[in-house]
Amino acid sequence: MAASADAETDVVVIGGGPAGLATGYHLTREQADYVILDGQGAPGGFWDRAWSNYWDSLRLISPAEHSSLPGWRMPGEPGQELPSARHVADYLAAYERRYGLPVRRPVTVTGVRRADGALEVVGSTGTWRARHVVSATGTWRRPYTPDHPGRHLFEGRQLHTADYRGPEEFAGRRVTVVGGGNSAAQLLADLSEVAHTTWVARRPVRFMPDDVDGRVLFDADTQRALGGRTGRGAASPGDIVMVPSVRRARDRGVLTALPMFERLTRTGVAWADGSERETDAVLWCTGFRPVLDHLAPLEPFDADGRIPLDGNRSVREPRLHLIGYGDWTGAASDTLVGAGRTAGAAVARIVEDLRTG
Repeated sequence: MAASADAETDVVVIGGGPAGLATGYHLTREQADYVILDGQGAPGGFWDRAWSNYWDSLRLISPAEHSSLPGWRMPGEPGQELPSARHVADYLAAYERRYGLPVRRPVTVTGVRRADGALEVVGSTGTWRARHVVSATGTWRRPYTPDHPGRHLFEGRQLHTADYRGPEEFAGRRVTVVGGGNSAAQLLADLSEVAHTTWVARRPVRFMPDDVDGRVLFDADTQRALGGRTGRGAASPGDIVMVPSVRRARDRGVLTALPMFERLTRTGVAWADGSERETDAVLWCTGFRPVLDHLAPLEPFDADGRIPLDGNRSVREPRLHLIGYGDWTGAASDTLVGAGRTAGAAVARIVEDLRTG
């Protein structure tokens, strides 16, 4: 398999997180010549950074046995109902070793361009020529904070999910958590142990039953992507999974989300009805955006800044494939299980091209 810089290979996979590793697994099974370029300094991708740089209580929303990459089921974590970031990082590192995946790191990919009938991947340590490129860089390096009215007037602290390390520094402070997803609920639960919290969301928050985990959300995502019906009252991607910390927050009576405020003020937040609430910090749990800057030389984007796809394949550049950015690149492709399924479909098309091209 291609492992050196300034080399030619069948496939270059950009990104060594779950989507990149799942792609490598399927490429290995097909005996393809390929290399994975990863910008992180160690195996595990985001999950390795999450352990050292994100909050200690970060958990998956599904049990280990239902959060696995293809070929090897994630072992359970002793004493834990749901896997921690450290456990996921260890699993990804072991997965990489188990299958001997050809990962080069750290390599920062700065661009992908056309070159004499192939694609050329320019990295910080060299250049690779490939017949196909799989982009699997994910979203975690591009946190999104909306430009909400008054955001630049607020004199308190503002931070994003990606900046949060733990609740200790907010002890005794007033914190407003913005967002209606699982990250917002988990961080609210974390902060409410030591701080005075306010939770706001743009839409009414829905909670899943205590005995139901993230597997239901994945199944719902899959059905929607396939055009199927999920049934009345079915789970939606925005539903809150009642992980243990969130259940404890509910029992403390702090798990109530207010409507989104209209604007930030100098000292807090204000609603359209004239009510205001002072706060020391605003925590934006408002998601992430795909990391796709390296694809700019290929000009695969439409007028709205999206990359039109046929399955996982770029319509404007058929040698380019995208995996792991959410439902638009495959049903739940930004989950561990979903990444494996969509990677398998993408590799099948790539191998067919390699054999017939």
